[in-house]
Amino acid sequence: MDSRVDPPELRVSLSIRIRRVVAVFLWLGGIHVALFILFVCLSLLPSPWATAVLGLQFVSIFIPLYENSQFAQRVANFIFTHAPDYFPMELVVEDPAAFDPNGVYVFGAEPHSILPVGLLGFSKSIGQLSSSKMRIGATSAIFHSPIIRHIWSWMGMVPVSKKLLLKYLENGYSVILVPGGVREVLLMEHDHEVVFLRKRYGFVRAAIKTGSSLVPCFMFGQKYVYRWWKPKGKLFAYLSRTILFSPLAFWGVFGTPIPYQKPVCVVVGKPIDVKKNLQPSDEEVQEVHAKFISSLEELFDKHKGYAGCTDSHLSIY
Repeated sequence: MDSRVDPPELRVSLSIRIRRVVAVFLWLGGIHVALFILFVCLSLLPSPWATAVLGLQFVSIFIPLYENSQFAQRVANFIFTHAPDYFPMELVVEDPAAFDPNGVYVFGAEPHSILPVGLLGFSKSIGQLSSSKMRIGATSAIFHSPIIRHIWSWMGMVPVSKKLLLKYLENGYSVILVPGGVREVLLMEHDHEVVFLRKRYGFVRAAIKTGSSLVPCFMFGQKYVYRWWKPKGKLFAYLSRTILFSPLAFWGVFGTPIPYQKPVCVVVGKPIDVKKNLQPSDEEVQEVHAKFISSLEELFDKHKGYAGCTDSHLSIY
């Protein structure tokens, strides 16, 4: 039987609505704020002032994160408490009993969309799917950006890399990541869901090396929380891969970084158990990889009706 975390009631007080908007802005607004500051510096401010502001931004990248400080924890808790209910988000777990509270899992959540906002839906799962030792993987470019790197680090997000993934899994942390990454942003379409998985073996190999179960997850509805436009062509694809994110135009309510309030349904499938092998063969990795893709397809087809995406289809590259 499915375990569902129901979305909050639509009728809420003004103060709660304001908290939700503020929480979402703290979480997602840093990208637009950084770009706005850059635009102002380059086009409006005199050179001395522009140099000073950009210099402060650069210096802020090296300010210690202080992840365990009381302030950092309060900011993270505020975002986790209020941001998911802004959309609202719903978490559907196919088989809660299949998860060991002390287990270690690699949650492969798809698709990336403009921003994988559905990852925040996992904040409802702490203690339900695994222990509180959980990290969320994000593109490393974020952690070289002022303001954003601090807030996202306070939220338990870490740069995605093979070395760090193995490190966290070996130390008993479950990791949530979007295997398709930036390539999915290059491929995404308005009329259907797109994931890039056929050549993504790294997360599967890491799971086998550490004996961590793989969990297919699908984030329905998040493609509608932003409107977007992207250029096409080889130059755009090359630039995106080089800088580790896709330079495209996207916007939310009234052109702001605040996303549209569209329901997001995060569906968590059943764990795929793997046998630990420190040196897995290519054939072994490919076999587990094929199981993951097949499970993800089944998950999508099974739950798209419930999530309100009956007419949608999934393309896997």
